[in-house]
Amino acid sequence: MVIHYPRGLIVVAVFLSGMAGFVDAMGFITLGGFFVSFMSGNSTKLAVSAADGLVHTALTGAGVVGLFIVGVMIGSVTGRRAGARHRPAVLSLVTVLLLAAATAHLVGSTPLAISFMVAAMGAENTTFEREGEVSISLTYMTGTLVKMGQRLVTALSGGERWGWLRYFMLWVAMVAGAFLGATAHRFIGLGALWIAVLWGAVLTVAIARMPPGMPAVSRRWG
Repeated sequence: MVIHYPRGLIVVAVFLSGMAGFVDAMGFITLGGFFVSFMSGNSTKLAVSAADGLVHTALTGAGVVGLFIVGVMIGSVTGRRAGARHRPAVLSLVTVLLLAAATAHLVGSTPLAISFMVAAMGAENTTFEREGEVSISLTYMTGTLVKMGQRLVTALSGGERWGWLRYFMLWVAMVAGAFLGATAHRFIGLGALWIAVLWGAVLTVAIARMPPGMPAVSRRWG
């Protein structure tokens, strides 16, 4: 299925991918090798840890995956109840969860901060949900790179010339966000979550200002 999204929403998606990279890098450093948005890597590490008899590490991985699923569920329910305004509703939820994470860190509860970070990343993935399915993945870069490769073949075969570019932009945004997150963590630790809160708030306002029924002139995504 080909879904049409206007340029404004594509720009928001790119910045959301960057925010995911920013938060994921901080979570990865804090958890010592577990991600807060990349569940494929966590699942592999969970299985390897279990095979090596590292029960505590395996349970940590299982907990992170479980919290991510809970975040997806909360985001999906929030979006569906909001109807036509589901995108700003979901991003408001993500921002609130990041605010809760920053506050938890402020009062000295790192495990609670990580829990809210994971839930926020799960919820973020439901921002572009349509008919119960995610139409733009904001943290799953393997699928994004696969689609980019497929669109490159299409371009080289005489088809749409720049169809691959939007997927490349998502990947670059996540890498850049992760770089910024790791750098910020080096200087202020999880205190950098306040940057993510501001990031989420700005994107929430931006997407809320877009009309629910976006114009017909748009770019394809799918």
